[in-house]
Amino acid sequence: MDQKAHWENIYTGKQPNEVSWTQEVPEISLALIREMNLPKSARIIDIGGGDSKLVDFLLREGYEDITVLDISEKALERAQKRLGVLAEKVTWIVSDITTFNPTNTYDLWHDRAAFHFMTTSEQIEKYLRIAKQAVKGYMTIGTFSYDGPTKCSGLTIKQYDETALAAQLSNGFTKIKCITEEHITPFNTRQHFLFCTFKATSGQP
Repeated sequence: MDQKAHWENIYTGKQPNEVSWTQEVPEISLALIREMNLPKSARIIDIGGGDSKLVDFLLREGYEDITVLDISEKALERAQKRLGVLAEKVTWIVSDITTFNPTNTYDLWHDRAAFHFMTTSEQIEKYLRIAKQAVKGYMTIGTFSYDGPTKCSGLTIKQYDETALAAQLSNGFTKIKCITEEHITPFNTRQHFLFCTFKATSGQP
């Protein structure tokens, strides 16, 4: 099963309370975004956003230019249905991040869901090439940490610590800060995440 079919199957067959990544309130992501003091007109993209509620909170806080990208059309449909008429204020993109062709640049690139699924050097290079092209401000990446899971949704992931993630993004991005999170899943299990915020290196193309 290819990546898109895998995720379409997940979002067709399982509800939010049946998948480990669900957060009722994405507290860490919101805290990091607030620290950036971005204007409400800032262009924000959530990579692998699926049916995450981050977009709900960003709209509630007054951000006016939000894009959600996910490989699963079904996931985005679920988010749109949840938001109702508010979904019209959001740009929705169905795409594999490694084949995404951004036509805009972004003040904030947020990713709590996609980067740790990049397990080969080729996938990582494609992701970072696209990110360097698109990000003109900040990047927030959330990945599983070294003491987190080794798989998610049946797929192998790549774990990181602060040093490894900063090194991976060093060509194009400067680390600002990293924090860890103990995520409590809907099944009441614990998963350890690493969140790091970066700033795009000035002068990059």
